[in-house]
Amino acid sequence: MLMKGKKGVVLGIANKKSIAYGIAKACQEQGAELAITYLNERFQKKLEPIAEELGCGNRLYPCDVSKPEEIVALKESLEKDFGKIDFIVHSIAFAPKEGLSGRFVDISKEAFSTAMDISVYSLIEVTQKLKPILSEEASILTLSYYGGVKYIPNYNLMGVAKAALEMTVKYLAEDLGKDGVRVNAISAGPIKTLAAAGIGDFSFMLKWNAAHAPLKKNVTIQEVGNSGMYLLSNLSSAVTGEIHYVDGGFNIMGMPAVKFDENGKPTIAWNGE
Repeated sequence: MLMKGKKGVVLGIANKKSIAYGIAKACQEQGAELAITYLNERFQKKLEPIAEELGCGNRLYPCDVSKPEEIVALKESLEKDFGKIDFIVHSIAFAPKEGLSGRFVDISKEAFSTAMDISVYSLIEVTQKLKPILSEEASILTLSYYGGVKYIPNYNLMGVAKAALEMTVKYLAEDLGKDGVRVNAISAGPIKTLAAAGIGDFSFMLKWNAAHAPLKKNVTIQEVGNSGMYLLSNLSSAVTGEIHYVDGGFNIMGMPAVKFDENGKPTIAWNGE
């Protein structure tokens, strides 16, 4: 049991299709004791059965990261129930609808500020508030996407936020390394989650990734969950500041695989065919 004896909190589970759920499930199956958070009362009702399944029905806490007082309350609840914690999973991101469609040049300052606050600064603030209860050799994990490195259609503002998040991981890793705390991110391939529903032409993104990733498939929350569990466990004790890709190898591709029709025009080679 790779996580036996470890205690941690997972922020950002929306339902059983969430990547955060995949990570929580993998950790729980390896012996970790969990606490999970919910955004508001609507999500609380949805997460109650999930909390029971994960063995933390009495450790389901409210935490809207736009409200600093709720992060402080989360720290107090965790300290009361666990004393110290060994890991944090930060799976929180948000951009207003205008930031995920249309022309990037038209994005408002308000939308930009909101996306950066919820998607990026929340990692810093959660780390700040929970740092006093982090155990020695604790691990912090957040979630990114390839759209923070390269242009992805319709990802727009969230791509900029993920770029900032990835650099935040690196700066936090250096800063907290002296305290023995590791900070990493997983850059997962596209997965049908509640958050992904707001991205235009997402079904095409799934097809494109499966067609051109070396493994010729899309990843699952179980696969991402297992990688997350590794980064939270002692198996990765010398790993920090990394952006770990779990995308079937899509990120290594320099150009797509194509074939030509009878007129010599290139066509997409779906599934490598």
